[in-house]
Amino acid sequence: MSGLILITNDKRGEDFKIDKKTKLPNHLFIFFTKKRTMKKFIITLSLFYATAALSQVAIGKSSITPGSAISLEFYDLADNAKGIVVPWVSTVANNPVAYNSTTGTGYRGMPGIIVDGTIIFDLSDKKMKYRKAGAWFNLTGNPTFPLVVKNTSNNDVTFTQFNNVDSSLQDSKAEVNGARVAIGNNGATDTTIGILVLTDTNKAMVLPKVASPHINIINPAPGMMAYDTVKKQLAVFNGTVWSFWKP
Repeated sequence: MSGLILITNDKRGEDFKIDKKTKLPNHLFIFFTKKRTMKKFIITLSLFYATAALSQVAIGKSSITPGSAISLEFYDLADNAKGIVVPWVSTVANNPVAYNSTTGTGYRGMPGIIVDGTIIFDLSDKKMKYRKAGAWFNLTGNPTFPLVVKNTSNNDVTFTQFNNVDSSLQDSKAEVNGARVAIGNNGATDTTIGILVLTDTNKAMVLPKVASPHINIINPAPGMMAYDTVKKQLAVFNGTVWSFWKP
């Protein structure tokens, strides 16, 4: 199973722009998931049989910000209320559904090399994680239950555990080995394992920018990630709570 990888490798190339009117290349749609099917949350990248190699990508806007060193950028006007959803995978074999070696359905853990910089939503414990120094770093944290948080109406809500995450849309789908998108000048030759790999060493991804995402993103999906323009922090959602990180 693959994750979203924020990795880099080379120099410049042609812009590739995606907006509502753009026709995408064959077999390139938009979803960040490990399987072929998932809920319709936001603009997403869905990867089928072909491997697509692009240099720079703008999603939801007509072009990359001029003069910037950006591999991947999203709609960024002040009214944005959408984030991106990272792949739903499991680091634990047979959890939440037993792996079937004949059909390829279910979950087999994450065998093979997992590259530092990989970002996932781990279905086994319902936490957002990224790979750091060869180990998983927990972005959700370890809250103590019962947990009391404020909802968008400023009322207290009590949780006794993380909410259930319904992964049934993808549980019965066989993983497409080799399905990936590489964004970067050398994307066609890069062999880094991942569902989405940013290969340029001199460019980066700019996350969707949302003012107070815990308030303004309606019905966020587990695995959602955005940049909070108010707190100036990374915001991640695990299906129950938002967690915020700053440098």
